[in-house]
Amino acid sequence: MNEPDSLIGWADLAYSSRHMVFEHCAEAIALLDPFTDHFGDLNIAACKLLGYPRQELLALPVSKLFGHQLADLIVFTQAVMDKGRGWTDDLSCNIKTGERIELEISATTLQIKNSPQLILVMREASQQKYQQDQAHTERTMRGGLIEWRNILNLFQESERDNQLLLSSVGDGIYAIDSEGLATFVNPAGARMLGWEAKDMIGKNIHRIHHHSHEDGSHYPVEQCPIYKAVHDGVVHEGRQEVFWRRDGSCFPVEFTSTPVISEGRIAGAVVVFRDITERRSTETQLQTALDELKSLKQRLEDQNAYLQEEIHIEHNFREIVGQSAPILKIIKQIDVVAPTDASVLINGESGTGKELIARAIHQASRRSAHPLIRVNCAAIPTELFESEFFGHIRGAFTGAVRDRVGRFELADGGTLFLDEIGEIPLELQSKLLRVLQEGQFERVGEERTRKVDVRIIAATNRDLRQEVGARHFREDLYFRLNVFPIQSPALRDRPMDIAPLAAHFLKQVGKRLNMPGRRLRNSDIERLQHYSWPGNIRELQNVIERALITSTGADLNLDLPDEPKAAASPAQSALPEQGFLTEDQMRELERNNIHAALKAANGKLFGKGGAAQLLGVKPTTLASRLKRLDILHDWSPADERR
Repeated sequence: MNEPDSLIGWADLAYSSRHMVFEHCAEAIALLDPFTDHFGDLNIAACKLLGYPRQELLALPVSKLFGHQLADLIVFTQAVMDKGRGWTDDLSCNIKTGERIELEISATTLQIKNSPQLILVMREASQQKYQQDQAHTERTMRGGLIEWRNILNLFQESERDNQLLLSSVGDGIYAIDSEGLATFVNPAGARMLGWEAKDMIGKNIHRIHHHSHEDGSHYPVEQCPIYKAVHDGVVHEGRQEVFWRRDGSCFPVEFTSTPVISEGRIAGAVVVFRDITERRSTETQLQTALDELKSLKQRLEDQNAYLQEEIHIEHNFREIVGQSAPILKIIKQIDVVAPTDASVLINGESGTGKELIARAIHQASRRSAHPLIRVNCAAIPTELFESEFFGHIRGAFTGAVRDRVGRFELADGGTLFLDEIGEIPLELQSKLLRVLQEGQFERVGEERTRKVDVRIIAATNRDLRQEVGARHFREDLYFRLNVFPIQSPALRDRPMDIAPLAAHFLKQVGKRLNMPGRRLRNSDIERLQHYSWPGNIRELQNVIERALITSTGADLNLDLPDEPKAAASPAQSALPEQGFLTEDQMRELERNNIHAALKAANGKLFGKGGAAQLLGVKPTTLASRLKRLDILHDWSPADERR
């Protein structure tokens, strides 16, 4: 039918009427331009079938809808252009919802302005019909291939290259015969491989671009998925493969090799491939990001686990309590050193609140927004020291079932508090010294060097100078830690702080135990002040808690341990043999006590750190006593120096 209006009466219809017939036809009709890989027009039924608005379909490459069967689509469209018409039910299409529908397609060629176009009439095949006609479909396609022409002649007709759909798609496409010789290469494929298409025709395609693995090792032709399709007649895919360019470089690809059957035999194969360099790069970046997220997730989980442990640790107190001279000195030292990144070494007996000082330094520093990580060095077994401090990777040793973040990584950006630093074995101190000096370390079982920014605060109840002299502690490590020393005083050296500390614990522990309203009597305070507190502040807290538990009324039932007579109060020690003091003796005792306070305050009477504050009396009271005892006339700081 060469005349476009050969039907009688059809020419008499107005153009608008023709358009309405096309637009409102119940069958899905589409006009395919094989030169551009796009639809020229679609009616309403076609838009509904494919699930797209018309404008989206007009802009969408046809190869995207049929990309999974691109080789089959190319063979079908070429056959239609050869014969003028064709039919198939072996194609499926990806609709907008993401689903894939089976199609029955009849096609007819149409010349528009001397350019061949394809009219496609599409029907969705039911699953039941598809299963019933599966065998018939294969026979139809094979018969069609015989009628359309032999695959060798099909791809060798150079005058038709520009008319093929495969010439306009972006994927690389080539055909091979049964011996593996190239019979056709589309422009995109030749460009990706760095060849001229004419230079590839008639050559063994495996030797051209698939001769080696990515590592350069030989790729035997008998293992090549491309050639397997020629031998067994089954579609083969390649996922983790590379193709080689003419210049000797390679690029990652994914490909399908689809066999072509002609006259009942395998005539060759159509290979469709695409360069996945960009996608692989994206996948690598994504995997790197996922690994980083995994590492961050693990670190956050480890931090959370550590913090959960810390929640259950009962700290001695939440704030520094006391107004004695030693405490005021410590507060001043904290104010001075906290804004810096200097290492701090806190020395003092067990239970004196060394950790509290460390926390106060951290909270007053620029690192307060980051974690303070505590490590009890005395509790770490020697064999787990490196893992605890630096972490390990999975499989580093027996029991290492997963990667573990060490305490240095947990403290990155914050502060690491090394409690009982003097307990670290000598042979492990060098490993600690390196990370303190360089800020670098490796996880156990890992060669990668990691960097951290950590401030170090250490604490010990040992005399590290003596430990250095006895060769139990490295001198270089000692000097590295002892940049800013702080002495945490024993509770017996700050008796005036016992009463406020006891009151603090009474309130704190009483709230936790839901036992409010308890009180300390003056006699209780005196008993507490006369005790020597070998366990320091921690022991005081335990005594208060035990008294709360055992008390039945508002008054506490203090149960202080027996202690040697040497622990008697200064006042008791000053009693003469007769067991009492005269007025003159009392006056002299009071004078000596004020003299001691003045000495401790370096002559300062009032204000912060003054004698009045040390004695726990009002300035007016101290002034009255100084006048009454006539102390200022017979004492000065110089007297004490003499």
